[in-house]
Amino acid sequence: MSNTFIPDVLSYIQSKTRLTRDTICRILIESGKMDDIFVNPQQFMDKVCSEIITILQEMIVDGVKYEKIDGEYYDQMLFDDKELYGYLNDLFEVKKTEKTVYDYVLVNSNVERAFAEECEKREDIKFYFNLPFWFKIETPIGTYNPDWAIVYENDKRIYFVAETKSPDEELRPSESMKIHCGRKHFEQFDGVKFKAPVSSVSDLLN
Repeated sequence: MSNTFIPDVLSYIQSKTRLTRDTICRILIESGKMDDIFVNPQQFMDKVCSEIITILQEMIVDGVKYEKIDGEYYDQMLFDDKELYGYLNDLFEVKKTEKTVYDYVLVNSNVERAFAEECEKREDIKFYFNLPFWFKIETPIGTYNPDWAIVYENDKRIYFVAETKSPDEELRPSESMKIHCGRKHFEQFDGVKFKAPVSSVSDLLN
């Protein structure tokens, strides 16, 4: 029976996480999972790195803060100048063109299609659009692209920017952290309300 080769665990994890060897050693000991390394060393090290990086990202995101810079804003001209591309099945045809920017809305799921249809039908929604891919918020773990912006009739000061998800769809840790950053970002703007995740327009008012 051959012996299992055990690599330099501390050096490997340190190269991926940049933590000190003492800190890594303490994490491993207190985890109570040290015996797992003998089953599959590489899988063990990769799992430890993944868990540590996730926790570090959560700590960074938890303390994120955004500051508004005077003079910077998104002009509607930017939306008008961009052509909309997509497969026919991914496009929702707009009937009330006065309520949005394009003649078609790009949708990536049945939930988004239903959301667009609800925006189209509801009389209390004055204007809506699906935010383009280049509308991004910088976060410590990458850029975040919210899904929608909505203006309600007789309540022009309030915009809802929403992340649409199916009720039974579980958010990945990275998605949750980016949504947290999105919420922090929109807190800097008067008259803007951010809500996520939602599965329908009705969820925005609940």
